[in-house]
Amino acid sequence: MLWFLAVLFSVCVRVVDINTSTNTMADNCAFVFIKPHANTPATQALVVEQLNANHITILSEGELTGEQIDSGMLIDQHYYAIASKATLLKPDQLPVPADLFETSFGLKWADALASGKVYNALDACKHLGIDADTLDSYWAKCKKAGKLVKFGGGFYCGLVEVEGKEPLYVFNGFFMSMRSKFVAPTASIHYYVVEFSSSRLNWKDFRANVLGPTDPTTAPVDSIRGRILHNWEALGLRSVPNTGDNGVHASASPFEGLAERMNWLKVAPESDSFGMKLLDRGISADTIRAWTLDPQVKGRGVFDSFEDVDCDEVLAKAVEMNA
Repeated sequence: MLWFLAVLFSVCVRVVDINTSTNTMADNCAFVFIKPHANTPATQALVVEQLNANHITILSEGELTGEQIDSGMLIDQHYYAIASKATLLKPDQLPVPADLFETSFGLKWADALASGKVYNALDACKHLGIDADTLDSYWAKCKKAGKLVKFGGGFYCGLVEVEGKEPLYVFNGFFMSMRSKFVAPTASIHYYVVEFSSSRLNWKDFRANVLGPTDPTTAPVDSIRGRILHNWEALGLRSVPNTGDNGVHASASPFEGLAERMNWLKVAPESDSFGMKLLDRGISADTIRAWTLDPQVKGRGVFDSFEDVDCDEVLAKAVEMNA
């Protein structure tokens, strides 16, 4: 009898240990990077300190230069919804609503294409012989003049008029200025692949309280973005952070984290912890890759469907979406 009780006690202890381990097991994995304007040794030290303080484990880290980002079109893929119209696709590949184009500009979409006066932002810079910031200034002018139309989320066309040049219909002209910050010769990002347990920190709090809101002026003072804002000079930044240059980026969901690792680090779903969980639930690698382009499913973007949701719930949503 004593032998039986000893064995039973040993089994119970093992079950408690396993359950305790499971409760703190890291199930959320994100991709975090310091943006070029804030990528200093002091900022890197701050980010590591904040991650450690919030029980977030750094699995790996590294540096990517502006040249690597440019040649690999990494920032273009990162901002795919915007960049696809600005750099990755040609105008005849875009889903332009012909009726809205004609109403806005008084010209049939087919005739505009045939005229050769329609360009994405990247090709517009080359054709006009101007840089990203100059195009951005002309984009602002066409917006102010009411010669800009929105076709959808992150999908704009403007009639850009440069003195001495014939006017061009340009898609997402604002993106080139954003892109230039990442691909300049002196630019670089410092990235971290991190994991944390949803039982200790859910994804919503990870973004709202550890990272801080997009606008750093509204971020908690002890969040990463909040601390960068309030200590920008001591950290070696050249200017005050703002909504665009807010110090750091972090994935909005476990799926977005996978998509970002696939893009920035060229990780395959088959070799990624979250990717393998999706594969185990019958979601093919081809489907995963298609989802990284943020298509609409049931009238909603894939990334929006998963935003601020922890690993297990994302997996359940993904199975439903796949069906």
